[in-house]
Amino acid sequence: MHLSLILPCYNEASNVFAVHNAILDAFDDCGFAYEMVFVDDGSSDGTFEKLKALREKSPQSVTVVRFSRNFGKESAIYAGLQHARGDYVTLIDADLQQPPALALEMARFLDANDDFDCVAAFQEQRSEGKAVTFMKDCFYKLMNRITEIEFVQGASDFRTMRRSMVEAVLSLGEHNRFSKGIFSWVGFHTHYVPYKAAERHTGTTKFGTRKLFKLAFDGIVSFTTMPLRLAAFAGVISALASLVYMLVVIIQKLAWGIDVPGYATLAVLILFLGGLQLLGLGILGEYLAKTYVESKRRPIYLAREVLEGKETEL
Repeated sequence: MHLSLILPCYNEASNVFAVHNAILDAFDDCGFAYEMVFVDDGSSDGTFEKLKALREKSPQSVTVVRFSRNFGKESAIYAGLQHARGDYVTLIDADLQQPPALALEMARFLDANDDFDCVAAFQEQRSEGKAVTFMKDCFYKLMNRITEIEFVQGASDFRTMRRSMVEAVLSLGEHNRFSKGIFSWVGFHTHYVPYKAAERHTGTTKFGTRKLFKLAFDGIVSFTTMPLRLAAFAGVISALASLVYMLVVIIQKLAWGIDVPGYATLAVLILFLGGLQLLGLGILGEYLAKTYVESKRRPIYLAREVLEGKETEL
């Protein structure tokens, strides 16, 4: 068994040595070869310098990919998959919230079970606040209702995949990436295991509420056209309602001579219908924007520097 561990890093200078040593301790005498692939996602806190020093001192093969700027975690995952050489590939965060010992168990599970192509970890109990947990739960329920793929509640990017699944993920070269959806879309047989996320070793999370909302919206736009259908449905409903109201007004005027409602009614109707139109245009604009970005065929990331790992039997 040959394993590659991919660790995306963004301003993790205070964590990279700690996670490296934790991996060495967890994989001590594991009986197979493994490597670490660190992806520096445009850090500004000296992460790359720490990774260079780590690479020189490490007894294991360590590859370091340095981006030319911050491209985001999704791009870092893709770059790590491209540079991983193992038969099995593990995605794991560099902040020590995800235990390296579980990554070892994942690899051994795949080695012992040929029927499975992936082992993915999910959180049974979340450590975030109730509001964040509620929003995440709603997101997973929504995605399962409006898409044709399954999103397992609480499943994370923390997973180990066979080479065949890695190649399938790499074959999807879309620029707007949502890895959780991609992992489900490729459709390989996945075994899910629970885990409890630990506290960050140092520092604070890079995914605030605003970024989580953006990621969720990107996931919806990337894997379903339901918002476009809802906008069309809202347009049909508002048009029918307007037609019914028009008939009511005509009947009132002709049959009972009631004056047609004036300014207030017109203002409300104009604002309501105008809002629906702008909502529909906004949804359409998001899909067009994604299409526009994809049509440029720009690379998913640009590497400023790549430090290859040692030539080991991988």
